[in-house]
This record gives sequence, C-alpha cells and structure tokens, in this order.
Amino acid sequence: MRNYTSICLIIGILFLLTSCSSKQYQYLFDQKYNVTDTASKGSDAAVGPYHIKAQDILQIRNLQSIKYIVDEAPATNAGGSGGGGTAGQTFQVEDDGTVALPVIGHVKVAGLTRPEAAKQIEELYRTNLLKDPIIELKIVNLKVTILGEIKGQGNYTLTKDRTTLVEMIGEAGGLTDKANEANVKIIRGDQKNPQVTEINLRDIQSINDPRAILQSGDVIYIAQNKRAVRNDKLQNLSVITQPVLLLLNTALIIFTLSHR
Repeated sequence: MRNYTSICLIIGILFLLTSCSSKQYQYLFDQKYNVTDTASKGSDAAVGPYHIKAQDILQIRNLQSIKYIVDEAPATNAGGSGGGGTAGQTFQVEDDGTVALPVIGHVKVAGLTRPEAAKQIEELYRTNLLKDPIIELKIVNLKVTILGEIKGQGNYTLTKDRTTLVEMIGEAGGLTDKANEANVKIIRGDQKNPQVTEINLRDIQSINDPRAILQSGDVIYIAQNKRAVRNDKLQNLSVITQPVLLLLNTALIIFTLSHR
C-alpha cells in the first residue's frame, strides 16, 4: 500500500508542475516593474510625433497619378521593394538617413516627421519633374503587439499618427469576457529597463491619457479579471485532483482484492 501511495503522490506532483507551466506567460506580465498609472497622467508630457529613422520602410505615392510616383514605373526600386497599383511603392531609409527615389535621387528624411518628409519630397518633385504633385507618405513598418484577453492577438501596424490604445483594441476585435479592463499594461523600452504603464479603461478619462498613445514596438497586455483567474484555478485543481483520486481508488481496489 505504501508503494501505491508513493506512486500517487509522484503523479500528483507531475500534474501540478504541468498545470503551472501552462500559465507561465501570465506570470511574465505579472512581474513587478516600474509602473505608472492614470492617476499621474497630469505630470506626463504628451507623446510627440514619430520621427523617421534609418531602416524605416516608407510607402510613397503621388495622388495625382494613382499608379506610381512618376508617370512611368521605374525599372528598379532603389532602396526598397517594388509595388505598383494604388498602394504606392515602398522604399527603405538607408543607414545614412536618406531614401533613394525615382528621378530626384537620395533625399534626407531621417529626423523628419511623416508630414515634413512628405512636404519635402513633394517640393522636390514639383521643382524637378511633376506639376502640382500631391505626395502621400506612410511609414509601414511601425507595429505594436497585443497579447492576453483580446479577441485578436498578434502584431498590428500603426497606420496613422497618434493611434490610441482604444483604437488598437477596436482594430483587434475588442476585449474578451475574461478581460480586466482596469489592468491594461503598455510595455515599452528595452528588456533590461522596461517601462510599464497601467491604463484603467473603466475610467473614462483614460481615453484622453497621452500615455495611451501608442509607439512602435509597444507590447499591450490585457490581464484576466478576478473571476476568470478564480475559474482557472478551480479548473487546474480539478485537473490535478481527478487523476489522483482515480489512482487512489484503483490502488484501494487492488489492495482490497489482494487481501481477500
């Protein structure tokens, strides 16, 4: 009987460890970081516009000609990948901060905001080639990651300037019924010194919180609410206890039969 009991205890411990490992991703985001909350939003400066950097991918098109920047498609797309049609072409910003564009050549764009770069490129094309161009410029490599209790987890592109947390949650399909609206984390910065902002979406003023304006590279994590956490614990306990009880009953039956 002692051997049966030892076997049951070992199996029970293995089930416990397996259950804990499945929730490690939650524990990762529950670690204690330097956290700011919405109560201190008045002391924080508003997030400024994004400035173009080396390796950024720019999508550029002339709205006066829906196919290409110029009337004819270039044979090659220096500094980027080709792409005709109404979506425009994409061009990569080089390490020196310039982007190579058809006809006008290398244009310094690093350090400029999206509207500043579009205006500069527009003026260069107006001077050298096109009549009254209307240049549309998008930065297509800016992304955020959404994890946790959201209907559509994954990476999402920041398609416009000053995209808010609420807008991105809407684009991802909204929160699940397990979500804790009072505990939404925005994690940014490097791995050694992450900056974590907690946003309480139950507070209507959080919509105007400047720290809820997303930046490229942000990780958004929506935690579970207390009811969902409690249900998960009960489910885990059931998963652990049922096999153990089954083994104990089997051991008891074997022991009883062997002593008849």
